Amino acid sequence: MDRTILHCDINNFYASVECLYQLELKKVPMVVSGNVDNRHGIILAKNEIAKGFGIVTAETVWQAKKKCPGLVQVPPHHDRYAKYSKIVRLLFDRFTDMVEPFGIDEAWLDVTGSLNLFGNGKEIADNIREMVKKEIGLTISVGVSFNKIFAKLGSDYKKPDVTTVISRDNYKEIVYPLAVSSLLYVGKAATASLTKLGIATIGQLANYDKKIISNKLGKMGLMIHDYANGFDDSPVQFTHEQRVIKSIGKGLTFKSNLVGLDDIKKGLLPLADNVATRLRQEGIKCSTVQVSIRDPQFKTITRQKKPDVPTHLLAEIAGTAIEILKSNWNMKNPIRMLTITGTNLVSENVSGQISFLNSDESGKREKWEKVEQTMDNIRSRYGQEAISLGRIANNDPITDDKMIEDD
Repeated sequence: MDRTILHCDINNFYASVECLYQLELKKVPMVVSGNVDNRHGIILAKNEIAKGFGIVTAETVWQAKKKCPGLVQVPPHHDRYAKYSKIVRLLFDRFTDMVEPFGIDEAWLDVTGSLNLFGNGKEIADNIREMVKKEIGLTISVGVSFNKIFAKLGSDYKKPDVTTVISRDNYKEIVYPLAVSSLLYVGKAATASLTKLGIATIGQLANYDKKIISNKLGKMGLMIHDYANGFDDSPVQFTHEQRVIKSIGKGLTFKSNLVGLDDIKKGLLPLADNVATRLRQEGIKCSTVQVSIRDPQFKTITRQKKPDVPTHLLAEIAGTAIEILKSNWNMKNPIRMLTITGTNLVSENVSGQISFLNSDESGKREKWEKVEQTMDNIRSRYGQEAISLGRIANNDPITDDKMIEDD
């Protein structure tokens, strides 16, 4: 028996949430965009009216305003989006305990075990759409299929506020004419490789010689060839299944370029503080620190280094990041964006050998542990901005995360 999988995608999520707070935005072409003054002038999301002018996600604001001079801009409010994402997912929980988020505005639902209670897949999808609309004020598009890959294609097939069923009987009719880039996990590089083979559609990929695809793209080629043919048995995770965190990172684009070691340290410290705090909150440490550096021409390099021991301390993460920068970057060259990421994560109970080799170093680490734990306690009671180290508190990078909604 086939499974019944839904993929639910909230339409124009960021823009739709902003319209809940300002109803007049529903009547005008509007976008959620970064701050142009802070060099974040990129479209993060747009409403349906703005879409009608040909405005697309990730283009610059000045390009969008050429298409629509009367375009209304709204700054992002990520706390609002997190709130409504949680509200929508709680609604999904009424229908199944198998809900797997895919980004902040999408989720897969396995409703196979709910069919006797709520009807067939389309009926459940239509019911969820109506409930989200009436109870929350948002709209969603839903794909219904026998696997996760085709369910995702279904939710993308028609928008907004539509249910699309992709079944064993009709999947070739619906899926095969779609561009191969529509298939999940077929990115720009894979699309370019497939184009060289003359493959432009999912149907062409499905019918292509599997060995040639494998020779060209390796294991990825085998996977997407199976996906094109509807072979996907990957499960939908249970709602309360523990998530596996593979890395924790923070990236900032700066209002003005960072030049010189002192300038770079000021920009780097808040990033290290954010990563260290989140590692401690999760009860884990990182065995590797990774730094990505982007210059004003958008050229990016990424380097990594292992600290002496697994760590969740600001001082050690920042120190390792500075070592990476000193070894791999000319300090006279300007930096537009920095990202610090902790990877190769281990339990916070894992300790290194340093305490056995150097008692002075061990003492320093114990002091830093106490200082940063005290900061965590104060922040948990009075908010994230309640306390910070002096060097961080005096720094004003005037930045925010670069987050783009894919709608």
